Amino acid sequence: MTHHKPQLSFWQIWNVSFGFLGVQFGFALQNANVSRILSDLGADLHSLSLFWLVAPIMGLLIQPIVGSASDRTWNRFGRRNPYILIGAFSATIGMLLMPNAPSFVLFLSPMLFGAMMLALMDASFNIAFQPFRALVSDMVPDKQMNSGYAIQSFLINIGAVVGSILPFVLTNVVGLENTSKAGSIAPSVVWAFYIGATVLLGSVLWTVYRTKEYAPKEYYQYKGMDAEQVALEQAQTKNDSLWKKLSAFLGLMKTMPQVMKRLALVQFFSWFALFIMWVYTMPAIAQHIWGIDAKWFDPTYLASVGGVPADIAAAKGAAGDWVGILFAAYSLFAAIFSVFLAKLANTFGRKLVYGLSLLAGGFGYLSFMMIGQGEPTLVNLFITEVTVPAGAVWLLLPMIGIGIAWSAILAMPYAILAGSLPANKTGVYMGIFNFTIAAPQIVSGIFAGWILSAAFQNQAINIILLAGTSMVLGGLSVYFVKEDNSLPESSKAVEA
Repeated sequence: MTHHKPQLSFWQIWNVSFGFLGVQFGFALQNANVSRILSDLGADLHSLSLFWLVAPIMGLLIQPIVGSASDRTWNRFGRRNPYILIGAFSATIGMLLMPNAPSFVLFLSPMLFGAMMLALMDASFNIAFQPFRALVSDMVPDKQMNSGYAIQSFLINIGAVVGSILPFVLTNVVGLENTSKAGSIAPSVVWAFYIGATVLLGSVLWTVYRTKEYAPKEYYQYKGMDAEQVALEQAQTKNDSLWKKLSAFLGLMKTMPQVMKRLALVQFFSWFALFIMWVYTMPAIAQHIWGIDAKWFDPTYLASVGGVPADIAAAKGAAGDWVGILFAAYSLFAAIFSVFLAKLANTFGRKLVYGLSLLAGGFGYLSFMMIGQGEPTLVNLFITEVTVPAGAVWLLLPMIGIGIAWSAILAMPYAILAGSLPANKTGVYMGIFNFTIAAPQIVSGIFAGWILSAAFQNQAINIILLAGTSMVLGGLSVYFVKEDNSLPESSKAVEA
């Protein structure tokens, strides 16, 4: 007999996802500042996307492994919580060490050490991300699934807002320096990473402490399954050879739910665009809005002229800070949209809301080209006033569409997918689904730098337009997704 999972209060759902606020805080700091850090340490525009390949590769390798392992883990800490804790602790270490890359010059080149810490952070974020996704699916009943992922999206974006804006605040409110010499990292960025590491660890500990996962017998009862039978099946496969486990994994990929395959197309276009945005927004607005010539991003040219002039360094620092403002803006708009996302999805359907949201993001990217440099303008950001080109202010408008898209990307695919997954393989399928996130980023990382240099002559604004086109295609491809949530939980559990 199947018993339905009990309804959760708002605060219970909140606690399940609260740790994501800290994980995304750290992830936002990375997204807004890693291109800036690596550029300061000596990377050129063409190689930036190659460094960023670390993130999707880590996701591709780690999330299915962690997903499969967490499906089988039941101990006094829970099922997903042990992996969330491991990811949080290792990410904290990476965030503390990366901004200190120049200090390790006696052992490794700063850029190599920075790349290693980027790999550590990305591996750690992925260890934490996947169990968090599965935790919502484990704990939240079907009727509250839209709300569960909407609350998770809201918390993710609150963390992203604060994480993105933090270096700007530390410069313009606290007074830390935001410029750096070649081979060094700005103090505002260093301290932002220290604060981010603290927030990440603290919020994850809150979720682990406040969320009591279901025991195996109770959980499988809710799913209409026999806990002893599942344990027996898992014990039988525990000592399988690596080849047999790999064959079983490939079998799961072949028999994955149809909806996952169709979502993969949407995911490809969406994440191809997001990867470009994270890597190239800083050089794009530095060139297009601050008027910095592309040659000032070329290490060979910098070496030939003896370094970066003070005015160029100041402009690059200001552009880097403004990227934090823009990323905070799209995260804020995403957080606001998340409040209404569940209601909109329940009223108009997940597909329609998802598709229109991606179209809004695509048009947001495309509108970058319509915004010029403009005159210097004094902007009141409530916490401080700052003078930037007028075009920088107008760039806040496209962030509305990008924020709407980001909110939907964080919630809708998982809400659509959750009802189609077997209960005893939720973690591993969520991990496999991460292929649809990692693969487009790997493709983007391999080709975006080449496209930028060969087709666009290092004019980074053009690669943002390519991102917009890709996001529009993602929105249109939602049409091909067919949801199947008609089966009861017990049938879904047996099906795959």
